[in-house]
Amino acid sequence: MKGNELFDIEGRKAIVTGGTRGLGYGMAEGLMECGCEVVIVGTSDKVFETADEFKKRGFSCHGVKADFSVREQVYRGFEQCIEKLGGDVDILVNAHGIQRRHSAEEFPIAEWDEVMNVNLNSVFILCQEAAKIMLKKGYGKIINIASMVSWFGGQTVPAYSAAKGGVTQMTKEMSNDWIARGINVNAIAPGYMATKMNEALLDEKNPRYQQITERIPANRWGTGDDMKGCCIFLASHASDYLGGAIIPVDGGYLVK
Repeated sequence: MKGNELFDIEGRKAIVTGGTRGLGYGMAEGLMECGCEVVIVGTSDKVFETADEFKKRGFSCHGVKADFSVREQVYRGFEQCIEKLGGDVDILVNAHGIQRRHSAEEFPIAEWDEVMNVNLNSVFILCQEAAKIMLKKGYGKIINIASMVSWFGGQTVPAYSAAKGGVTQMTKEMSNDWIARGINVNAIAPGYMATKMNEALLDEKNPRYQQITERIPANRWGTGDDMKGCCIFLASHASDYLGGAIIPVDGGYLVK
């Protein structure tokens, strides 16, 4: 395959969860800019507004509303995505997630369960359901979203850290199961991103904000646009020999 063909994903069918804002929005936009038909999934009616906005820009986009803390809605939401895409899917990007912050000794078990259901259990189900379709045709790209806490422990985020550690290891295991059968499973590990999930850290007067920013060699927090390139790479034939990789997109944070 020629170099200029390796990144061609025009006409591919994709699902991007968490696609109404932040990193998910950026990756969904990037895939559509490359000619993909995309279903974005969100938890509120905003998902339909966002899909309509993309359509007005000339993109092929659909919206599905689902609460991934509820197992039945994970399955039903996926079914609706497949219906929107005409019964097929080539690319799955699991970009949804929630955050809850408490010190470990005070972390409510109900919030632990909520974070694990959304950030880990639903990711497993979506990967499993997508793989059933992809395995039949011997082709598919699954892109999970890991985190800096896939390497570090973090602070006041025990459930989030546990879930992202799980996503990291699950990505590697699924790659082992499926790469020889045509499915590439990899993950992107975002660094510190200027998104709603991190709004508690984004106050420039917060000492933690200054501490984090000083450690980022790029000297800035990331955005959804910074995720596009890696996502397109992992969604394309350019990544056909890549399996179980956890790719940091972090402005150099990990290596400092």
